[in-house]
Amino acid sequence: MSIAYDVEAGIARISFDRPAKLNAMTLAMYDELGRAFKTAAEDDRVRVVILTGAGERAFCVGADLKESIPALARNDIDISAWDAAHLKSFNIDKPVICAINGLCMGAGFEIMLATDLRIASSTAVFSLPEVSLGIVPAGGTLVRLVRQIGFAAAMEVLMTGERFSSDHMLRVGVLNQVVAPEHLSQTATDLAERLVRLSPTALKVIKQAVRELSDLPLQAAFSREAVLGQLAFTSADAKRGLAAFAEGKKVDYF
Repeated sequence: MSIAYDVEAGIARISFDRPAKLNAMTLAMYDELGRAFKTAAEDDRVRVVILTGAGERAFCVGADLKESIPALARNDIDISAWDAAHLKSFNIDKPVICAINGLCMGAGFEIMLATDLRIASSTAVFSLPEVSLGIVPAGGTLVRLVRQIGFAAAMEVLMTGERFSSDHMLRVGVLNQVVAPEHLSQTATDLAERLVRLSPTALKVIKQAVRELSDLPLQAAFSREAVLGQLAFTSADAKRGLAAFAEGKKVDYF
């Protein structure tokens, strides 16, 4: 298995685990990653997910050029077979934190875009090199990137195939935080531990709302927001939180 998965204290850790090959994705790894995401989504023990790469050199450099890309070029597989790994075919209604510890390229970049909160090492490098190979990043990126960071910045990353620093990715809005390499793992863990103790219902509704409302007409979006908000306000989590607030206490939902 080249995708590692374990759960401890409400946190599922999913890792690309092929460091000798810079965590390049084989065909089997796409299937494994999709299963790991689905397991985390359905596991009641899991409140938060951390996605990272094994080793210090790479988060994930993308599809294995000796296997995955040639298979696509021969039309041996349908790219939609990778939808689960790219979080296109189902949703995880739990926070997904991405800890980027080195090279983040191709499919690695694409999978990062499917996560919610992103922390990168100051030495991490980002690229979508597909255009130089005559292909495109169609693992969700042609949809997600421009919606997340805006047209001009997205087109520069997509059309040039150049490498970009963590500072650049932070500046254009791909990342939330950049830290020294030695602090990456702990920073991601600290964030996960904070989220674990918040209301899972509220976090789920936030993810659902962000996913559903952005493309609706304004009044339709407001109407749907009210429905989703009502679900949160009338939830058991809300009753606990509001009762604790009235007593001057803080709720720990874990």
